[in-house]
Amino acid sequence: MTETTSSSVRLRPATQADVDTILGLIRGLAEYENLLDRVVATPEKLADTLFGAHPAAEVLLAELDGQVQGFALFFHNYSTFLAQRGLYLEDLFVRPEARGRGVGKALLKALAELAVQRGCGRFEWSVLDWNQSAIDFYQAMGATVMPDWRICRVTGEALTRLGQPV
Repeated sequence: MTETTSSSVRLRPATQADVDTILGLIRGLAEYENLLDRVVATPEKLADTLFGAHPAAEVLLAELDGQVQGFALFFHNYSTFLAQRGLYLEDLFVRPEARGRGVGKALLKALAELAVQRGCGRFEWSVLDWNQSAIDFYQAMGATVMPDWRICRVTGEALTRLGQPV
């Protein structure tokens, strides 16, 4: 992934030196979603899982006037129907003071370009059903909100129980 500039937005891949910034953006997203109490990420965990021996995801940072104002955290998934990998956007967040200045659009366009370059058959993400402004933004960018799909999640004790040997 290379650095790109769109109008006054500068995009660049995150490095391990950005871990504290990434954590701050994650906390900003969680606060926006009223989920700050669920953030257990630490700089050490982020450094290991994003920049360690086996990175689980990649991060693209967006800067305005030299300040990081947004991020996109993404990874590859796989479509059995297409027999092709896809790009999955786990989190997209733009600081409130930078919204409406093209940051989100630049991040989405850059990830779509990356998906095309990497030969992905899909570029997907989830959006909270109450976040109508995000839904409207994504639809304006050409996304289809999939009404028939629901996310299933197993965490904590339920995951431990499910993961017990048979």
